[in-house]
Amino acid sequence: MGIGRRRPTAGAAGATGTARAAGAARVGRAAGVAAVALAVTAGTIGTAGAVGAAPDGDGDARRPGVNRLEGVWQTDGYGIIVEIHGTAFTTYDVTRISCTPGFYSGAQVGAPGRDGTVRYGQSGKAYASSSVTPRGHDRAVYKEDGAASAREFTRLPGGLPAQCRQPAPQDALASFDRFWATFEENYPFFAAKGIDWRAKGAQARAGITPQTSTDDLQKILVGLLEPLGDAHTALGRKRPGGGYDGVFGGQRPGTAEPTDEVREQSARAVAAQLLAPERTFGRGLLGVGELPGGIGYLRVSAFDGYVEDGPYQDHAAELDKALDLLLAHPERLNGVVVDLRLNGGGSDELGLRIASRLTDRPFLAYRKVARNDPADPTRFTRPQQSVVRPATGTTRYTGPVALLTAGSTVSAGETFTQAMAERRPAPVRIGENTQGVFSDIMFKPVSADFVAVLPNEKFLTRSGSTFDGPGIPPNVRTPVFTPEELGQGRDSALTEARRLLSAGAAGSTGAADTAGTADASDASDAAEAADSDTDTATDTAVSTAAAGAGPR
Repeated sequence: MGIGRRRPTAGAAGATGTARAAGAARVGRAAGVAAVALAVTAGTIGTAGAVGAAPDGDGDARRPGVNRLEGVWQTDGYGIIVEIHGTAFTTYDVTRISCTPGFYSGAQVGAPGRDGTVRYGQSGKAYASSSVTPRGHDRAVYKEDGAASAREFTRLPGGLPAQCRQPAPQDALASFDRFWATFEENYPFFAAKGIDWRAKGAQARAGITPQTSTDDLQKILVGLLEPLGDAHTALGRKRPGGGYDGVFGGQRPGTAEPTDEVREQSARAVAAQLLAPERTFGRGLLGVGELPGGIGYLRVSAFDGYVEDGPYQDHAAELDKALDLLLAHPERLNGVVVDLRLNGGGSDELGLRIASRLTDRPFLAYRKVARNDPADPTRFTRPQQSVVRPATGTTRYTGPVALLTAGSTVSAGETFTQAMAERRPAPVRIGENTQGVFSDIMFKPVSADFVAVLPNEKFLTRSGSTFDGPGIPPNVRTPVFTPEELGQGRDSALTEARRLLSAGAAGSTGAADTAGTADASDASDAAEAADSDTDTATDTAVSTAAAGAGPR
């Protein structure tokens, strides 16, 4: 849910669903890399937690229950205009050539808070899932529950642009132009992938005529997407009964969608090494077990979808149940294996929640930027940092960790891997490169028939690099669920993790490696946090705490 989240799901679309979890819940809980039957429809607004705001001195407008957000706003980046009128939240997608009704809308839930924060939720749901907080009269912050960053809103004093009130032309050429412009103005990786988008667009556009059918246009659009090799790109086509079917889903060349048979065989291969059957949580997406030698095992097949329908907090509570079992007696653990090999993505915040149970000191997870200049692909929003903060009031584990990754480790599975690379001691990564897609995804209707899915963000390491494209490499490369391995019931990655953890080698293998980690102090993390654009009291407290924590 939200005005742009993560990976498209592989389930069928519901009549009023969103796109984040199993079976038409939340955006981005993909069941795999290539299958993209989008579980999405228009008419939802996303997920969020309240963000602190500065008072604006508006007199009566400061009283609880008064909506100070009435008006029209534009996001910094993301190509979205938001109209807030009464209790309604409506979005519009904008490019330099168009303004059309957006993919998301919603309704206010409850009265505004004392600081002016207004919570919004999906129509027909009893719970809120996003919030907007005013910061003065002309700025506001939007944040989604489960998201690791916020978005800046700026008020448009002239109200909704006239172009947004006019019906958009729906012929094939106009639809193509909106599709092309949407990628041209938002996609961050054309240069990295060696794609001349303008040349390819001009060539494809030349083949469109008044006789171009919907099927013909679909082939043209897919033809532009395929060379990107990006698992965060997709095309959905509207169904007669509502919702969308996925007609294309990108993936990195050389990777494949795990089949149901592979999932079943891999589960048997893992089970053969566990001392007892794993305990499952979160509708089977989480598994907890024990390996020989006092090593804990946590399988995370997604970072969302843990409950059939409910707010982010319900998903977090289900994750906590699994973590509480895993870490019931941390003093008895000689290591922990986190298995991300079949992880289709989800909520970044849930990944940080796991990381918070695996540390006793704060550390910088990553910084995030988004494209925000339609004419200049090198310009991005100011970096927002995400800090892993030690969980309070519960058990934590600070010993050696092994992460199992593969090409089917996607999206939030990768942002968690990137975050954990900054932990001390750093985990050892075993298996294969992750898929190489990190950004939240945006759903952009480009015609009455098609919705385009694309990324527009970069998740930066401490050094400012990204792993979009090739993915995060392992420290120790092993086969992952190959036909040969599965045919013999072997799991080389898990076996290697057990060996390294038992030998006490896992804490040193991943120290200063190709994931861009650095042997830095927590004071360095505090400096990163001090430079952050998020200025909440919580972040300030984390910076202060980190500064006094001393070297790792």
